[in-house]
Amino acid sequence: QVQLVESGGGLVQPGGSLRLSCAASGGLFRFLPMGWYRQVPGNARELVATIRSGGRENYADSVKARFTIPRDNAKNIMYLQMNNLKPEDTAVYYCNTDPPSAVFTWGQGTQVTVSS
Repeated sequence: QVQLVESGGGLVQPGGSLRLSCAASGGLFRFLPMGWYRQVPGNARELVATIRSGGRENYADSVKARFTIPRDNAKNIMYLQMNNLKPEDTAVYYCNTDPPSAVFTWGQGTQVTVSS
């Protein structure tokens, strides 16, 4: 099992920025497509951004042009840079492979709250 640990969430005003981090144990991380997901209570987990091992990125329409998903394969860390945050971005954010893999254990996530 590969452990995933998300961090970097917090409370931010609309229009603000946050950078989330996803740290993965082991060496599989660099070979796999990874994604950031988010979940609001009562809703299904939503995939918002993905990055392939070669660096190609994809974004949900709701975050396109505001979020980026850099990764550092040498450090087994992936980031989610979130700019121009909106209240509707409020959620718990998780990372995992894309699609999610049973080998990678879901972390506890990191709460992002966008509110004035």
